[in-house]
Amino acid sequence: MNQHTDTRALKTVVHVDEITPHEVAPGIIRRRLPATRHARGWVIDFAAGTEWPEVDVHPAEERYYVLSGEVIEGEERHGPGTYVVFAAGSRHRPRTETGARMLGISLLHDTEPGA
Repeated sequence: MNQHTDTRALKTVVHVDEITPHEVAPGIIRRRLPATRHARGWVIDFAAGTEWPEVDVHPAEERYYVLSGEVIEGEERHGPGTYVVFAAGSRHRPRTETGARMLGISLLHDTEPGA
């Protein structure tokens, strides 16, 4: 006997460009992807010449993948196809000269909102 699991109850599907964008700072737009109690995702679009408005501190792991453009972290430049992982307790302040789009995932602690 074959058992069938309804996968619609086990996944969420969205089109990124249909998610409402929110301006983080002038020239920086974030789209929050559907979250679970374990992680949340986001897509951020940086206009050329922008910098994240403050130092981003990570209580848990955060990772991102550069989809287009170039993200600058300190003296390091990350172009399309680069995958960056930050450990819990790390901090950074990304910027770009060219503009960039990144897809990110933040892991959540049980005490964080959305957890």
